[in-house]
Amino acid sequence: MATRKKKRRKRKNNRAKLILLMALGGALAAVLIAYLAVAAHYKKHYFPETIIAGYDCSGKTPEYVKEKMMDEAGSYLLTIYDRTGEKNNLRGVDISYHYTSTGEEEDILEHQEYLMWPKYMKTEKDYDLHHSAVYDEAALDRVVSAFPFMKQENMVPPTNASITVNEQGYQLTEETQGTTVIKDRVLAEIADAIGGQREECTLSDECYETPSVTLESPEITNLQSQFDRFMSATITYQMGDTEEVLDGQEIASMLQISEDGTVSVNEEMAMEYAQNMAYKYNTYGDEREFQTTMGGTVTIGGGDYGWVIDKAGEAAQIIADLNGGVPVTREPVYEQRAIEPGLNDIGNTYIEIDYTNQHLFYYKDGVMTIDTDVVTGNISRHNGSPDGVFKIVYKKSPAVLVGEDYASDVDFFMPFAYNVGIHDASWRSQFGGNIYKTSGSHGCVNAPRAAVEKLYAAVEVGTPVIAYYREPVVLTAENARISNAYSYDRGDSDSDQASADAAAQAQAQAQAQAQAAADAAAAQAAADAAAAQ
Repeated sequence: MATRKKKRRKRKNNRAKLILLMALGGALAAVLIAYLAVAAHYKKHYFPETIIAGYDCSGKTPEYVKEKMMDEAGSYLLTIYDRTGEKNNLRGVDISYHYTSTGEEEDILEHQEYLMWPKYMKTEKDYDLHHSAVYDEAALDRVVSAFPFMKQENMVPPTNASITVNEQGYQLTEETQGTTVIKDRVLAEIADAIGGQREECTLSDECYETPSVTLESPEITNLQSQFDRFMSATITYQMGDTEEVLDGQEIASMLQISEDGTVSVNEEMAMEYAQNMAYKYNTYGDEREFQTTMGGTVTIGGGDYGWVIDKAGEAAQIIADLNGGVPVTREPVYEQRAIEPGLNDIGNTYIEIDYTNQHLFYYKDGVMTIDTDVVTGNISRHNGSPDGVFKIVYKKSPAVLVGEDYASDVDFFMPFAYNVGIHDASWRSQFGGNIYKTSGSHGCVNAPRAAVEKLYAAVEVGTPVIAYYREPVVLTAENARISNAYSYDRGDSDSDQASADAAAQAQAQAQAQAQAAADAAAAQAAADAAAAQ
């Protein structure tokens, strides 16, 4: 009996276990069926959190994506920005723009691990489409060509960088990029933007013509280097206490650029500067206020004494100095020099001849050492002695003075104005007073032999001679014209400057001839002395 009860209990327990197992199996089968059902859904639909081409495609099919892309293509608008920042709109419909799928939508779905769908429920997936955008290329060319920036009349060509010379110096002009487009490159960049379905396209510099010369180009940097080298070559002129500097803008204004890119000094500009220097600092023939020994101040000019800048020589030296590229300190190149530097060039060693008072004075280092009466050119016969500021040209002892109708032997001769000079006059017994007015010389300054001998021994060639009248006179003799006498009557036909230049030239020629004659006489005298020994 007990055994039978145990068996019944065992069978009852087994049935309960079977029912439980069947229930669990059913539940598992239901879960599996549900899982597979979801997996089957995601075999044809995108997982949640799936973004394709910017669209939320969670639970959507590839057809949904295609429809979105086709809708987008239908309203496609590309804004193109040119170099000036102007907007140019390109509508898709104007170029028959439409979307053509390349199968990427299906590929994304096929690569979904749909059986592993729980793994991707909360994971964001973002995909780009490398789809094919189809459009009419001829239409694109036509629409783009109609944009304002593509019109030839609206294009500004690029300009090259340059260096120009002006009165202020040299000036660097930066290159400009301009707005002249290169059509093929414009179309290529716009096509690239369309292919990527971008909404904006800013044309790059590659779409525009560029200047061939920039500030960094060797052509410009080399020119600038040459300019800077010249600009480093300052010239400091020293003329006694006066100083003038040629530098900076003034140097730059002299420079020129040749076709081969070489910078050089313009010869005409260098000559112009030399001429300006001569105008400012030449003292040849200038009027001076001279304090006389016998009282009063006289205004005296003319003559051939004074500083004369050699304009051609100075211009050549300017070019050489600037080519050197280093600072230089020097005096101007002189054609003629005076005793003292600067505008006050007479100094304190000179001969003073007061024609009105018929007196001669010699000052050595500011001290009067010779004081004598003289007889000068005969005023009544129009042989008045030349007035002006002169210099002793040479000395000769003895000498023969030859004129049109005379020849006179003298012991000492010191010419200062063409053929007019200071000499002894053995034929005279009196000097000074008014003798010169009616019985004066042919123009020379006659003085007592003792005074002339002393002067001859003391004076040096080049010593200034200041000769003047205190009253107005009119000189007409040839020696007055040639020596550039202050009171020479030049008439109305010639300008003062032209006459002065002509007189200077004649004076220089006459002095050269006189000096040559003196040298020849000295050589002959030496030869005679040697023969006598």
